[in-house]
Parts: sequence; C-alpha cells; structure tokens
Amino acid sequence: MAALSAWFWNERFWLPQNVTWADLADTESGEQYPQAGHILCALPVALGIFAVRLLFERFIAKPCAIRVGIQSSGPRRAQPNAILEKVFVSITKCPDGKRLEGLSKQLDWDARKIQRWFRHRRNQDKPSTLTKFCESMWRFTFYLYIFCYGIRFLWSTTWFWDTRQCWYNYPYQPLTSGLYYYYIKELAFYWSLMFSQFTDIKRKDFLIMFIHHLATVGLISFSYVNNMVRVGTLVMCLHDASDFLLEAAKLTNYAKFQRLCDSFFMFFALVFVTTRLIIFPLWILNTTMFESWDLIGPYPSWWLFNGLLLVLQILHIVWSYLILRIAYKALVRGKVLKDDRSDVESSSEEEDTTLNGTKAIHNNGANRVNGHATSSSQWAEE
Repeated sequence: MAALSAWFWNERFWLPQNVTWADLADTESGEQYPQAGHILCALPVALGIFAVRLLFERFIAKPCAIRVGIQSSGPRRAQPNAILEKVFVSITKCPDGKRLEGLSKQLDWDARKIQRWFRHRRNQDKPSTLTKFCESMWRFTFYLYIFCYGIRFLWSTTWFWDTRQCWYNYPYQPLTSGLYYYYIKELAFYWSLMFSQFTDIKRKDFLIMFIHHLATVGLISFSYVNNMVRVGTLVMCLHDASDFLLEAAKLTNYAKFQRLCDSFFMFFALVFVTTRLIIFPLWILNTTMFESWDLIGPYPSWWLFNGLLLVLQILHIVWSYLILRIAYKALVRGKVLKDDRSDVESSSEEEDTTLNGTKAIHNNGANRVNGHATSSSQWAEE
C-alpha cells in the first residue's frame, strides 16, 4: 500500500518542477494549502445536504406544488391479476400481438383490455408530477443559491477580473476559508446527487448522468489536490450560471404555465450557449492553456487537466446542438417543454389519448389549444 500510495502521489506528476508535497504543508505562520484529506470532509456534508433536501421537498416544495394546482394523487393503479403480474415482472412489460392473443385466451379478456392493464401497470411504477416538481424545486433552489454564492465570493477576488492571477506564484497560493467552503459545497452537492440518483426519478440516461456526476467529482477533486482552485472556482461558477434556469423551465412545465416555461427554456438556451461556447473557451481555456503556459509551464497533471477541460468543451458543443434543436422546434411549433430523459412525462390518461389515435384529439378542443396532451408524444421523441 505504501508503494501504491507513493506511485499515485508522485510529485513529478502532480506538481511543477522543483516543487514537493512538503513545500505545500501548512506553515508555522498559519498559511494553509489544499490537502487531499480535505476532500473527505465533503462526504458528511453531502449526507447533510441530502437530509436537508428530504425536509425541503416535504415541507416547502410539496406545499408549493399543491398551491399551484399539482395533484398529489399518482397514476391509476392496475387491477390486481396474478397471471399478468407474473408476465409483467418476469417476461415483458410490452407484450406483442402473439403474447396478447395467448393471454386473451387464458384470461378470457379481449386484447384491448389486456393492453390497457399493461399500460396502467407501467404507469403505476412511475413518479407523479408532484414528485418531479419537488425534485426540480430542490435543484432550482440549490443551483440558484450556489451560483449567487459563487458570484458574491468571486466578485471580491483578483482572479475574477484578471485570470493571470490564477497562476502568479503558483502553487504557493494559500487556501482561504472562502475558497475552501465554496469547493466543499460544490463537491458535497455532486456527491449527494450521486447518492440520490438511486432514490430519484429513474430516467433513461441514468448511467450517463451517474458518469457525469462521477467525472464532475473527479475534476473538482483533481483541481483541489494540485491547488488549481482559483481557476476551478471560475469553472464551477460558469457552469452554475444556466442550471437553475433549466430547473425553472421544468417547474413551470409541471405547473402547466406553458408560455413561462418556453420563456425560461429559451433564456436557458441563450445563457447555456453563451457561457459554454463563448465565455468558456475565451476565458477559461485561454487561461488554463496559454496564460498558464507562459507563467508556470506545462507538467504532467497540467496536460491531464487541460485534456479534461477540452473533453468538457466537446460535450458543451454536443449539448448546445441538442438544446438549440429543441429550442428551434419550440419556436416553430410552439410546443411545451418536455424532459425527454424521464420515462414518463404524461399521466396514464394522456397515454390513453395518444394510443387511441386522433379520435380523442379531435374530440377535445382544449387539448389542441393548450398543447399539453397532444404534444406529449412529439416532445418525448425530441
């Protein structure tokens, strides 16, 4: 273990030339530098954030959801049936025509009734709009808080106005309490997201988002250990700038405020593209790749850090394309925003409307006007 630890914490990888870990130990004058052990402090804070979230969703978010008219009742429950339940759990959740015919003969039910049972049974395991509203309201609140905290903290720093200050006298840059708390809060929040993914709404991109959170935790921890915390705070604040707007769009979507939802989403798309495709490369990548090269020169972990940021920029381009495509369709078609990552965005009644064809749509003028029921399937595809 000692040999493995020595290999992992090799100074020639983590630190610039002629710098050792001993040089970054706490000094007698009281100056402190980031230490790897500090990262462990984020774990109990993450559990605390998760506990606060549970209280917030129950005592603040839920009353707000009910106040805006979101019902607390979940999807319609399927009629108990042992044979169909066994098929649903063990074989398939969407039986084909041949299996429907066999079940119809076995139960003496018509195929349409069996299809409806499977539809209700699928929705039975899916979260209600109330649950999704509470989750989004928590994320909106924290994202807005951490963004305001970051702006307030960075406003008084020198490197916010002159990014070259991120590299002057590097790595001998003392760790201030503001830097420490900012990093621990961000790191703890993403740890809590990793924990809560197993209890949150199950979405189609569960694995992708889990890897995303894991990569975020890794990048934050990496920048902390080798004392790139100044530029790290800039990266974190820049990424927090658009997250709360997306959650605001989802909140208004669940509350069925369509115009407000579309406005929030358009604003989110504008901020996302501006921060990720313009400010990030011109401000962040410029200082990490060029200004740091001039002031401290490259070394192994410098290459890795910039490589990760370049991968992140590629992801920014992909995500921006997807967001702009949805925004364009929203402008052209006037459709309400749908979170297509979720396995369900409509109630069982809305699914009945979609599967019954155009008859229900033509018989319900209100659905054509507000666009919520009739556009569900199109937005799910988008």
